[in-house]
Amino acid sequence: MLMDLREKVEIALESMRPFLEADGGNVIIEEITEDKVVRLRLLGACASCAMSIMTFKAGLEQAILKAVPEVSAVEALNLTDINDLNATMPNSL
Repeated sequence: MLMDLREKVEIALESMRPFLEADGGNVIIEEITEDKVVRLRLLGACASCAMSIMTFKAGLEQAILKAVPEVSAVEALNLTDINDLNATMPNSL
């Protein structure tokens, strides 16, 4: 059975979810464009975490690009600026 692109991306995200959930966060696929750009939305604690840029770049983006090479790019719609005074730090730090 051939999996569609969304299913492949979901499988890649599943490998990262336990780490996100451990800090009270999660991620959803907002959309996958025709040119195979995956747009993610960080949820819960991940949406306001000062480390969300690192979580996205080193974790989510790399997991997707490695598992689903046909994806052209990965974008997060709501990354927290590391200098945001309202940003929170993960509990595990």
